[in-house]
Amino acid sequence: MAEVLLVAFETRPDATSLADEVSSRLRSQGVSARPLILAGDNAGRMDAIEADLVVSLGGDGTFLRAARLAHESNSDILGVNLGRVGFLLPVDPSRIDEEIRIALSGEAHIESRLALRVTSPDFDLDSFALNEVVLERTQAGHMVRVRTYIDDDEFLTYSADGVLVCTPTGSTAYNFSAGGPVVSSELEVMVLTPIAPHFTIDRSVVVNQRQIISLQATDSPAVIVTDGVLAGRLEAGQRIVVENDPRSVRVVNARQLGLGARLRGSLREGHA
Repeated sequence: MAEVLLVAFETRPDATSLADEVSSRLRSQGVSARPLILAGDNAGRMDAIEADLVVSLGGDGTFLRAARLAHESNSDILGVNLGRVGFLLPVDPSRIDEEIRIALSGEAHIESRLALRVTSPDFDLDSFALNEVVLERTQAGHMVRVRTYIDDDEFLTYSADGVLVCTPTGSTAYNFSAGGPVVSSELEVMVLTPIAPHFTIDRSVVVNQRQIISLQATDSPAVIVTDGVLAGRLEAGQRIVVENDPRSVRVVNARQLGLGARLRGSLREGHA
Protein backbone atom coordinates (compact mmCIF):
# COMPACT_ATOMS: atom_id res chain seq x y z
CA MET A 1 0.00 0.00 0.00
CA ALA A 2 1.32 3.44 -0.94
CA GLU A 3 2.29 5.69 1.97
CA VAL A 4 1.76 9.46 1.67
CA LEU A 5 3.01 12.02 4.18
CA LEU A 6 1.52 15.53 4.11
CA VAL A 7 3.80 18.12 5.72
CA ALA A 8 2.61 21.50 7.05
CA PHE A 9 3.65 24.07 9.65
CA GLU A 10 1.42 24.46 12.71
CA THR A 11 1.49 28.24 12.20
CA ARG A 12 -0.44 27.81 8.95
CA PRO A 13 -4.04 26.79 9.79
CA ASP A 14 -4.92 26.62 6.09
CA ALA A 15 -2.09 24.12 5.53
CA THR A 16 -2.83 21.96 8.58
CA SER A 17 -6.52 21.87 7.69
CA LEU A 18 -5.72 20.85 4.12
CA ALA A 19 -3.36 18.13 5.38
CA ASP A 20 -6.16 16.64 7.50
CA GLU A 21 -8.72 16.87 4.69
CA VAL A 22 -6.49 15.30 2.03
CA SER A 23 -5.31 12.56 4.40
CA SER A 24 -8.92 11.64 5.13
CA ARG A 25 -9.84 11.55 1.45
CA LEU A 26 -6.84 9.41 0.55
CA ARG A 27 -7.55 6.91 3.33
CA SER A 28 -11.11 6.57 2.05
CA GLN A 29 -9.59 5.58 -1.31
CA GLY A 30 -7.38 2.89 0.23
CA VAL A 31 -4.18 4.96 0.39
CA SER A 32 -2.23 5.10 3.65
CA ALA A 33 -1.87 8.82 4.42
CA ARG A 34 -1.11 10.94 7.46
CA PRO A 35 -0.28 14.57 8.20
CA LEU A 36 3.00 15.66 9.79
CA ILE A 37 2.65 19.02 11.52
CA LEU A 38 5.90 20.90 12.05
CA ALA A 39 6.46 23.12 15.07
CA GLY A 40 9.29 25.58 15.49
CA ASP A 41 11.33 23.17 17.60
CA ASN A 42 11.12 20.23 15.20
CA ALA A 43 11.29 22.00 11.86
CA GLY A 44 15.06 21.89 11.55
CA ARG A 45 15.86 18.39 12.81
CA MET A 46 13.31 15.64 12.30
CA ASP A 47 13.34 11.89 12.69
CA ALA A 48 13.51 9.75 9.57
CA ILE A 49 10.19 8.60 8.13
CA GLU A 50 8.99 6.01 5.66
CA ALA A 51 6.85 7.20 2.75
CA ASP A 52 6.48 6.73 -0.97
CA LEU A 53 5.46 10.36 -1.48
CA VAL A 54 6.03 13.45 0.68
CA VAL A 55 3.64 16.32 -0.03
CA SER A 56 4.66 19.80 1.10
CA LEU A 57 1.77 22.15 1.98
CA GLY A 58 2.86 25.77 2.34
CA GLY A 59 5.60 27.94 0.90
CA ASP A 60 9.19 27.33 -0.08
CA GLY A 61 10.27 27.14 3.56
CA THR A 62 7.93 24.21 4.16
CA PHE A 63 9.19 22.57 0.98
CA LEU A 64 12.82 22.77 2.14
CA ARG A 65 11.96 21.12 5.46
CA ALA A 66 9.91 18.44 3.70
CA ALA A 67 12.73 17.86 1.21
CA ARG A 68 14.97 16.73 4.07
CA LEU A 69 12.43 14.10 5.00
CA ALA A 70 12.00 12.98 1.41
CA HIS A 71 15.75 12.76 0.92
CA GLU A 72 16.27 10.66 4.05
CA SER A 73 13.53 8.21 3.07
CA ASN A 74 14.40 8.28 -0.66
CA SER A 75 10.84 9.41 -1.39
CA ASP A 76 9.45 11.58 -4.16
CA ILE A 77 8.38 15.06 -3.06
CA LEU A 78 5.47 17.10 -4.39
CA GLY A 79 5.14 20.80 -3.57
CA VAL A 80 1.70 22.37 -3.16
CA ASN A 81 1.81 26.17 -3.21
CA LEU A 82 0.07 27.85 -0.29
CA GLY A 83 2.75 30.52 0.02
CA ARG A 84 3.27 34.00 -1.38
CA VAL A 85 5.81 33.06 -4.04
CA GLY A 86 6.44 29.32 -4.14
CA PHE A 87 8.78 29.05 -7.11
CA LEU A 88 9.72 25.55 -5.91
CA LEU A 89 6.06 24.53 -5.80
CA PRO A 90 4.31 23.56 -9.03
CA VAL A 91 0.89 22.47 -7.73
CA ASP A 92 -2.13 24.66 -7.03
CA PRO A 93 -4.21 23.43 -4.04
CA SER A 94 -7.21 22.83 -6.30
CA ARG A 95 -5.27 20.10 -8.12
CA ILE A 96 -3.76 18.35 -5.13
CA ASP A 97 -5.81 15.12 -5.32
CA GLU A 98 -5.19 14.69 -9.04
CA GLU A 99 -1.46 15.38 -8.78
CA ILE A 100 -1.07 12.94 -5.88
CA ARG A 101 -2.88 10.29 -7.93
CA ILE A 102 -0.56 10.89 -10.88
CA ALA A 103 2.53 10.79 -8.66
CA LEU A 104 1.48 7.51 -7.02
CA SER A 105 0.68 5.96 -10.40
CA GLY A 106 4.25 6.46 -11.59
CA GLU A 107 3.12 8.70 -14.46
CA ALA A 108 4.56 11.95 -13.08
CA HIS A 109 7.66 13.64 -14.44
CA ILE A 110 10.43 13.35 -11.80
CA GLU A 111 13.38 15.73 -11.64
CA SER A 112 16.57 14.70 -9.85
CA ARG A 113 17.86 17.74 -7.96
CA LEU A 114 21.43 17.96 -6.75
CA ALA A 115 21.74 18.29 -2.97
CA LEU A 116 24.64 19.21 -0.68
CA ARG A 117 26.23 17.42 2.25
CA VAL A 118 28.23 19.51 4.74
CA THR A 119 30.65 17.95 7.23
CA SER A 120 33.67 19.08 9.24
CA PRO A 121 37.04 17.48 10.00
CA ASP A 122 37.18 19.49 13.24
CA PHE A 123 33.91 18.59 15.01
CA ASP A 124 30.77 16.51 14.68
CA LEU A 125 28.73 17.87 11.78
CA ASP A 126 26.70 16.11 9.12
CA SER A 127 23.96 18.21 7.52
CA PHE A 128 21.94 18.27 4.29
CA ALA A 129 20.91 21.19 2.08
CA LEU A 130 18.79 21.42 -1.05
CA ASN A 131 19.29 25.18 -1.53
CA GLU A 132 22.49 26.34 0.10
CA VAL A 133 25.08 26.13 2.86
CA VAL A 134 26.05 29.50 4.34
CA LEU A 135 29.00 30.40 6.56
CA GLU A 136 28.21 33.82 8.01
CA ARG A 137 29.21 36.34 10.65
CA THR A 138 28.03 36.00 14.23
CA GLN A 139 27.71 39.72 15.02
CA ALA A 140 25.95 42.52 13.16
CA GLY A 141 28.35 45.19 12.00
CA HIS A 142 31.31 42.80 11.89
CA MET A 143 32.74 40.82 9.01
CA VAL A 144 34.06 37.29 8.98
CA ARG A 145 37.22 36.22 7.17
CA VAL A 146 36.65 33.02 5.24
CA ARG A 147 39.45 31.12 3.54
CA THR A 148 38.12 28.99 0.70
CA TYR A 149 39.50 25.86 -0.96
CA ILE A 150 38.42 24.07 -4.13
CA ASP A 151 39.43 20.45 -3.81
CA ASP A 152 42.82 20.69 -2.05
CA ASP A 153 43.81 24.01 -3.62
CA GLU A 154 43.52 27.24 -1.66
CA PHE A 155 41.37 29.70 -3.59
CA LEU A 156 40.54 33.09 -2.03
CA THR A 157 40.15 34.54 1.44
CA TYR A 158 37.08 36.76 1.74
CA SER A 159 36.35 39.48 4.29
CA ALA A 160 32.58 39.56 4.03
CA ASP A 161 29.24 39.09 5.73
CA GLY A 162 29.62 35.46 4.75
CA VAL A 163 30.19 32.96 1.97
CA LEU A 164 27.63 30.54 0.55
CA VAL A 165 27.67 27.40 -1.55
CA CYS A 166 24.45 26.68 -3.42
CA THR A 167 22.91 24.13 -5.75
CA PRO A 168 21.20 25.01 -9.04
CA THR A 169 17.88 24.72 -7.17
CA GLY A 170 19.10 27.26 -4.63
CA SER A 171 20.67 29.59 -7.17
CA THR A 172 17.53 31.75 -7.25
CA ALA A 173 17.40 32.11 -3.45
CA TYR A 174 20.10 33.69 -1.23
CA ASN A 175 22.67 33.30 -3.99
CA PHE A 176 20.61 35.45 -6.35
CA SER A 177 20.12 38.12 -3.66
CA ALA A 178 23.91 38.15 -3.14
CA GLY A 179 24.51 38.78 -6.84
CA GLY A 180 25.16 35.21 -7.88
CA PRO A 181 24.07 33.65 -11.19
CA VAL A 182 20.80 31.85 -11.85
CA VAL A 183 21.63 28.27 -12.84
CA SER A 184 19.39 25.75 -14.58
CA SER A 185 18.27 22.97 -12.23
CA GLU A 186 19.26 20.54 -14.96
CA LEU A 187 22.97 21.31 -14.47
CA GLU A 188 25.10 19.36 -12.00
CA VAL A 189 27.20 22.16 -10.52
CA MET A 190 27.76 24.07 -7.29
CA VAL A 191 28.11 27.84 -6.98
CA LEU A 192 30.43 29.62 -4.52
CA THR A 193 29.29 33.20 -3.81
CA PRO A 194 30.65 35.77 -1.31
CA ILE A 195 28.08 37.82 0.59
CA ALA A 196 28.85 41.57 0.61
CA PRO A 197 32.64 41.11 0.33
CA HIS A 198 34.94 43.98 1.37
CA PHE A 199 37.83 44.93 -0.95
CA THR A 200 38.02 41.58 -2.70
CA ILE A 201 36.66 39.79 -5.75
CA ASP A 202 32.87 39.72 -5.61
CA ARG A 203 32.21 37.30 -8.49
CA SER A 204 30.74 33.85 -8.05
CA VAL A 205 32.61 30.71 -9.01
CA VAL A 206 30.87 27.70 -10.57
CA VAL A 207 32.40 24.25 -10.06
CA ASN A 208 31.31 20.79 -11.13
CA GLN A 209 29.51 18.45 -8.75
CA ARG A 210 32.55 16.19 -8.29
CA GLN A 211 34.62 18.96 -6.73
CA ILE A 212 34.79 19.69 -3.01
CA ILE A 213 34.57 23.16 -1.49
CA SER A 214 36.03 23.88 1.96
CA LEU A 215 35.33 27.02 4.01
CA GLN A 216 37.52 28.02 6.96
CA ALA A 217 36.84 30.78 9.49
CA THR A 218 40.30 32.27 9.93
CA ASP A 219 40.10 34.97 12.62
CA SER A 220 36.71 34.81 14.33
CA PRO A 221 33.77 32.44 14.86
CA ALA A 222 31.07 31.95 12.26
CA VAL A 223 27.73 30.18 12.13
CA ILE A 224 26.71 27.47 9.67
CA VAL A 225 23.22 27.74 8.17
CA THR A 226 21.74 25.08 5.88
CA ASP A 227 18.54 25.99 4.02
CA GLY A 228 17.82 28.70 6.56
CA VAL A 229 18.30 26.45 9.60
CA LEU A 230 21.18 26.89 12.07
CA ALA A 231 23.38 23.79 11.76
CA GLY A 232 26.34 24.68 13.96
CA ARG A 233 29.08 27.10 14.94
CA LEU A 234 32.59 27.29 13.56
CA GLU A 235 35.39 28.53 15.80
CA ALA A 236 38.36 30.42 14.39
CA GLY A 237 40.62 28.02 12.52
CA GLN A 238 37.94 25.37 11.97
CA ARG A 239 36.55 24.45 8.57
CA ILE A 240 33.56 22.85 6.91
CA VAL A 241 33.54 20.69 3.80
CA VAL A 242 30.72 21.03 1.26
CA GLU A 243 30.21 18.44 -1.46
CA ASN A 244 27.56 16.86 -3.61
CA ASP A 245 25.33 14.48 -1.67
CA PRO A 246 25.48 10.99 -3.23
CA ARG A 247 21.67 10.92 -3.49
CA SER A 248 19.64 13.55 -5.29
CA VAL A 249 16.22 14.86 -4.26
CA ARG A 250 13.40 13.42 -6.39
CA VAL A 251 11.03 16.32 -7.15
CA VAL A 252 7.67 15.79 -8.85
CA ASN A 253 7.43 18.46 -11.56
CA ALA A 254 3.70 18.49 -12.19
CA ARG A 255 3.80 21.36 -14.67
CA GLN A 256 6.87 20.06 -16.55
CA LEU A 257 8.01 23.63 -17.08
CA GLY A 258 10.73 24.27 -19.61
CA LEU A 259 13.93 26.05 -18.63
CA GLY A 260 12.80 29.41 -19.97
CA ALA A 261 9.55 29.41 -18.01
CA ARG A 262 11.27 28.37 -14.78
CA LEU A 263 13.97 31.02 -15.03
CA ARG A 264 11.44 33.70 -16.03
CA GLY A 265 9.31 32.91 -12.99
CA SER A 266 12.31 32.95 -10.71
CA LEU A 267 13.66 36.25 -11.97
CA ARG A 268 10.23 37.86 -11.83
CA GLU A 269 9.35 36.72 -8.33
CA GLY A 270 12.43 35.34 -6.57
CA HIS A 271 11.96 32.83 -3.76
CA ALA A 272 13.09 32.32 -0.19
